[in-house]
Amino acid sequence: MRKTFKYKLYNSKHNKHLHSQVDIAASIYNHCIALHRRYYRLYNKSLNYYTLKKHLTKLKKLQRYSCWNTLNSQAIQNIAERIDLGYKRFFDNLRSTSRRHVAPPSFRKRSKYRSITFTQTGYKLLEGNRIRIGKRVYKFHKSREVEGTIKTLTIKRDTLGDFYLYFSCVVEDSQTDRTMTGKIAGFDFGLKIFLTSSDGSEIQAPLFHKKGLRSIQKASRNLSSKKRGSNNRRKARQQLARVHKKVANQRNDYQFKLARHLATTYDYLFFEDLNLDGMKRLWGRKVSDLAFDSFLQKLHYMAAVQGSSVHHIDRWFPSSKLCPECGTINTDLNLRDRIWTCECGAVHHRDRTAANNILVEGASSTSLGDVRHLLADAIAA
Repeated sequence: MRKTFKYKLYNSKHNKHLHSQVDIAASIYNHCIALHRRYYRLYNKSLNYYTLKKHLTKLKKLQRYSCWNTLNSQAIQNIAERIDLGYKRFFDNLRSTSRRHVAPPSFRKRSKYRSITFTQTGYKLLEGNRIRIGKRVYKFHKSREVEGTIKTLTIKRDTLGDFYLYFSCVVEDSQTDRTMTGKIAGFDFGLKIFLTSSDGSEIQAPLFHKKGLRSIQKASRNLSSKKRGSNNRRKARQQLARVHKKVANQRNDYQFKLARHLATTYDYLFFEDLNLDGMKRLWGRKVSDLAFDSFLQKLHYMAAVQGSSVHHIDRWFPSSKLCPECGTINTDLNLRDRIWTCECGAVHHRDRTAANNILVEGASSTSLGDVRHLLADAIAA
C-alpha cells in the first residue's frame, strides 16, 4: 500500500534556493501551457506528452533557458506529466455525461505555484534529520521514521513560505492487532449535528471557520488597507494566511481524532453518498466549514489502518423520508421538518431515522454474511 510521510523543513538561508527552484518550475509550467495552447490552435489536438519532453530537453540547451538546468531533469518531466494528466481529465470530462465541470490546466502566478516532485534522483536521505536536495543539505522536523521504499519526494511551500517534505512510500500491508468490537452503525450527516448514529449517539462538529471568522475578517481588512507592492502588504498577506492555516490545522486535527475514534469503535460503518457540490450551492460556507468529504477521506484511511470497513449507499436512497415501520415514503417531508409522523402512526426523528435506514440499506446490500448477522444484533439492541 502507498503511504505518505510529511515533515516540515527548518527555516534557513538555504531555503532561498528552494524558492528559486519552485519559481523556475513555475516558469517551465507556464511555458508548457503556452505550448499546449499554441499546438491546439494550429492542429486542433493536444500536444503529445513524449513530444513535449523532447522539446523541453532541446530548450534547456539554449542560452535563453539555461537557468532550467539548475532544476532536476526528473522534476521537469514531472511538470509535463502533471499537465498531460490535467488535459486527459479535461477531455475525459468532455466525453462523459457528468455535470461536473473540469477546467483544463491554466497559467499560474509564481507566487501561487506550490511544489516540485523528484522521483529517483535529486535527493538523498542522510543520517538523523538531514536530507540532501541537489548539492545542499537541509534539516527537517523528523517526528517519525520514514517507512517502506521511497518512490517520490514532493517539496511543497505554503502561503507563508514554509516548506514541507512529502515522502510517498510503498509499505507492506500490516495486519492490525485490534480486537474487533462487533459493532455496526449507520451515520447521517447534518448541518446542525455533524453525525447522527443509528445507535442514538450524536457528534457535534465545531465550526472552526465560523469561530475564527472575526480574526479572518480583521486580517482581511488589514490587508486591504495596505499599499500594493509594499512590504507591509506582504506582512499583512502572511498574517491572513497564518489565520487560515490555523483554522485548517484545527479542522484536520479534529477530523483525524474523530476518524480514529469511529474506526476503533465500529467494525462496519455505513454512510450516504452526498452531492456536496449541490449542498455548497444551497448552504455555501457552512458545508465547506464542515468538510464532509475531507472527513470521509480520513475515515477511509483510518479504517484501513484499524481493520474496520466503510461502505456507502446510493445518494438517491430516501433515507430521511422512509418509514422503517411500514416502508412508506413521506414525499411531503421538508428540510424544516425535524420530527414527522407516518401514516401508520409511528413518530420519527428525521436524522435518527435516516441513520437507521442507512444502516439497514447498507448492511442488506453487502455480500458479507457477518454484516447481516451484526445487523440483526444491532436491531435487536
